[in-house]
Amino acid sequence: MIKQINVKQFDLITIGGGSGGLAVAETAAQLGKRVAIVEASFMGGTCVNQGCVPKKVMWYAAHLSHANHDAQGFGIQVKHEGVDWSKLVQGRNQYVNDIVSYWDNYVDESGIEHINGYGHMLESIEGQHRVEVNGEIYSAEHVVIATGGQPMVPPIPGVELGMTSDDFFKLEQHPKRIALIGGGFIGVELSGVMNTLESDVSLYAREARLLEHFDPMIGKVLMQEMTRQGVDLNMQANISALRKTDQGIEIINGDESKTFDVVIWAIGRAPNTRTLNLSVADVEVQANGMIPVDAYENTNINGIYAIGDITGRPALTPVAVDAGRKLAARLFNEQHDAKVDYDKIPSVVFSHPPIATMGMTECKARQAFADDVSIYQSSFTPMRYALSDNKSTTAMKLVCVGSDEKVVGIHLIGDGVDEMLQGFAVAITMGATKADFDATMAIHPTSSEELVTMKHPVADIEAECMPVQVAC
Repeated sequence: MIKQINVKQFDLITIGGGSGGLAVAETAAQLGKRVAIVEASFMGGTCVNQGCVPKKVMWYAAHLSHANHDAQGFGIQVKHEGVDWSKLVQGRNQYVNDIVSYWDNYVDESGIEHINGYGHMLESIEGQHRVEVNGEIYSAEHVVIATGGQPMVPPIPGVELGMTSDDFFKLEQHPKRIALIGGGFIGVELSGVMNTLESDVSLYAREARLLEHFDPMIGKVLMQEMTRQGVDLNMQANISALRKTDQGIEIINGDESKTFDVVIWAIGRAPNTRTLNLSVADVEVQANGMIPVDAYENTNINGIYAIGDITGRPALTPVAVDAGRKLAARLFNEQHDAKVDYDKIPSVVFSHPPIATMGMTECKARQAFADDVSIYQSSFTPMRYALSDNKSTTAMKLVCVGSDEKVVGIHLIGDGVDEMLQGFAVAITMGATKADFDATMAIHPTSSEELVTMKHPVADIEAECMPVQVAC
């Protein structure tokens, strides 16, 4: 029964304690507002608990293992004795727990009330939006939906035999044979980590190219590198079922099958909006669970907002944080025009090798500007591998538009590009042209110098970008 007395009033209620929810709540509290966060799980959301943070720890472990193998070519005498999985997991979990504890304390010290439970929208009364949690009612003039997403799984026989990408971080044993199903960034990242940590890895994807929404160059080079490193790529897969056998979990892929110790679904994430009772508050929700919002994160109902993964915008922590801070500044600090620029967002995929990208792909640029596009591209083996038998490729592409060759896209794959992009992102955000890149003194010997020394545009158009109207 919902209690109808003692409705607690706030200026702002955030449903969800992830990156976006914490950001809007923190900023509003700093501006002196009464704020509550409704969160049933751990503070920090997906990024801290099942995403960016634990994933990057695992990526660093794989990166160090990789370097260990290459060290002998440089005369460094090392003895590689495998991976202490228990030690790695224990250290990773402690690191994550420390961050969660920080956020718990920070929320408390900031005067933000943590309402532990699942929020459900009720009908608004006299301009006050109401949220029910554990039978109690809370109200506020402003309510922010920031509930993030959850892994999807397909409706096929035996689907329960596979675990989700969230469950990956619950693995207590180091699997010898592991399959990742999904050709997006989650499948790519976990495949690279596990392969470098010496598991036998197979990746299954429905598409013909990994990371199909990225620039074609990225997917091509990544597939070449993953194959060279020993990942078994199964493209254009048609998985009809999983089966339990005496040897493990069998994947049925068309007329073929293969058995693994662990199978992980990494086919995407769905928004956590189904149980929020948003229809009761008349909030529009699309068939896929996404909440449509305008440029200022407004839903169709005045005073109810949505930020982060549930809006269909780029599912990146800094994007949700920026959206949350700017929303609070607009609501409570008279910054009426504060909004996120969703056209200039750099991002990184922690694959092996890593990927960094920002702006238009070549295909998107050619769709928009036809022949007014010039492409500069480079591919090479970095000096990092000069004395190693492992000859990894780095590839770079600049997408330029107009007679002044304004740089509208940058696409990188190779060692160090994850750290390299941030500085170039500043330049592109400021409107840099190819001439600005050319006028910048190169730092030698580095991989990044290639971005300021490419002199001649390539004549060939990526096959995937011909004709101009083809999807990319």
